[in-house]
Amino acid sequence: MAIATGESTRHSFEHHVLDFLAYLEFERGLSRNTLEAYRSDLLQFGTFLHDRGQDALTAVHADLAAFMSQLAQGSEQRPPVAAATLQRKTACLRSFYRHLRRENLIDRDPTADLRAPRKQQRLPKVLSRDQVAALLSAPHGTTPAALRDRALLELMYACGLRASEATEMHVGDLDLQAGVLRARGKGSKERMVPVGREALAAVAIYLKRGRPMLVGAREERHLFVNQRGGGLTRQGLYKIVQRHAATVGLQDAMSPHTLRHTFATHLLAGGCDLRSLQEMLGHADIATTQIYTHLSAERLKDVYFKAHPRAAKDA
Repeated sequence: MAIATGESTRHSFEHHVLDFLAYLEFERGLSRNTLEAYRSDLLQFGTFLHDRGQDALTAVHADLAAFMSQLAQGSEQRPPVAAATLQRKTACLRSFYRHLRRENLIDRDPTADLRAPRKQQRLPKVLSRDQVAALLSAPHGTTPAALRDRALLELMYACGLRASEATEMHVGDLDLQAGVLRARGKGSKERMVPVGREALAAVAIYLKRGRPMLVGAREERHLFVNQRGGGLTRQGLYKIVQRHAATVGLQDAMSPHTLRHTFATHLLAGGCDLRSLQEMLGHADIATTQIYTHLSAERLKDVYFKAHPRAAKDA
């Protein structure tokens, strides 16, 4: 009988999770990656509750605090969870229980006083202008793959694209005449971003001489395609970036997102205002964009102390 009750409780929890995820997808428009992360977090929490003989509707603050404490401390089977991950799991649980409260399934929110350790803000890595130039010139030759790679790298740096935005971009999203593209960001939010002349030229050559050879006779809407003519995946994009980064000795300094950080930092250094940068990056909150002001300051100090003859730190 206990087993049947336990299985019933587990199914009930999974039902609440599915209902919550559907709400996030259809009413909040969250991305697939976020939905999958929340699903994983909640199923892990559900297993924890099941082992304690609890379910989502009967859990109290002490249960959630014990769950977070277990994650933070780790075990023989699992290492301690990083502070950033604990922050995400806390946000997930708060959102989940707010949903249960809205649905009148619980009277009191057990996450009201739930706290996670503060995430240490680390400045993202960025490339110098010389490093960017070396990377963008790394795809040599006129093969379809080389033309695609050059266009891809140029466009990601020119527009600060996320990897998912680059892989999900359609041919119709780029207006070569107007010099703008439509990017689909997190939560399916769209934004328009200007495109520089070097990127426009690289994409135009790819569309004329590279993409038709890769796509062949098949119908394909995605701008960037793989060797078989299908849409490029995030894994495929990562391999392209890493391959060319290794060619110029940058394999330890970057990932696809490094080009986005570099785009933002270079724009600020060139005088771009924070609000315009926020729009181009697609940040919902300008506080997210403000990290690049700190980054620019750090780079300025680095350049200053290296170049100024009377700027020695120990003087």
